[in-house]
Amino acid sequence: MLRWTVTFIILAIVAGIFGFGGIAAGAASIAKVLFFIFLVLFIISLISGRTRV
Repeated sequence: MLRWTVTFIILAIVAGIFGFGGIAAGAASIAKVLFFIFLVLFIISLISGRTRV
């Protein structure tokens, strides 16, 4: 999932450089959402991974 976040942020940067404002904003918002989903899943996996008996 982090790979998709990086892909969309690179797409947003390239689109921003070439002047495609709408595409850049869309790709940046998708990257932001995917990053936060990845962050939540990462924290959950850290918490659940520590509870071993």
